Amino acid sequence: MEADIVMIKSSVHNLPEKLSADILKLIIDADLRPGDKLPNEMVFSKKFNAGRSSVREAMKLLMSKNIINIRQGSGTYVAEHPGISEDPLGLVFLENNPRMLYDLLEIRILVEPTIAAMAAKNASAYDIKRIADVCSKTESLIMLGQNFVEADTDFHKAVAAASKNLIAPRLVPMVGRTIRAVEPLMDQRCSQDAVRCHRAVADAIASHDMAKAKDYMYLHIACNRRLLSEKQEGQIKA
Repeated sequence: MEADIVMIKSSVHNLPEKLSADILKLIIDADLRPGDKLPNEMVFSKKFNAGRSSVREAMKLLMSKNIINIRQGSGTYVAEHPGISEDPLGLVFLENNPRMLYDLLEIRILVEPTIAAMAAKNASAYDIKRIADVCSKTESLIMLGQNFVEADTDFHKAVAAASKNLIAPRLVPMVGRTIRAVEPLMDQRCSQDAVRCHRAVADAIASHDMAKAKDYMYLHIACNRRLLSEKQEGQIKA
């Protein structure tokens, strides 16, 4: 009898998890894209023969995993980057460690040049235009003395997407974290050097030159790593 009660409690406790898995399967099977709207709670309640409170808990689980967004008064939508956490590596717990950013750049220097080479091999005409447009936007922001972190991150997103590798775009949150940290350290010359590297990578991708795309991306990240190292050494000496 006690075992039966435990099983019942366990099944009740796991119902939102099962529902969240069922809703996720529905999203995948229906090929819903980022920004697509999902049916409301009542529809899911009837479809899965579950109470609305259980459906609500399932939705909260999916939201915690960045699979959906719930917009008050509007409805529930597939997240912009479903399933991709802003901090997939748990870097928030390493932020006070002075080595974190440098080590992160070392990982980027191992990975991103190869992604750039794949982009040079696989980029479509749309990808090439998108990368060039982001370069132009970044150049304009720097000339105006405005913050260019978002545009810089968009450049790396565009290169990752052009690689046609399914995993590469999911590494972008890691890239964005180092860009946000390094950008305040840059003076005008460093910013312009970064854009020149971007443009060189973009031109190599447009020419489908894998070797040059790889080399220029390596140079770009190596420059950031050197800048960070110099600034950190200066702070220590000061």
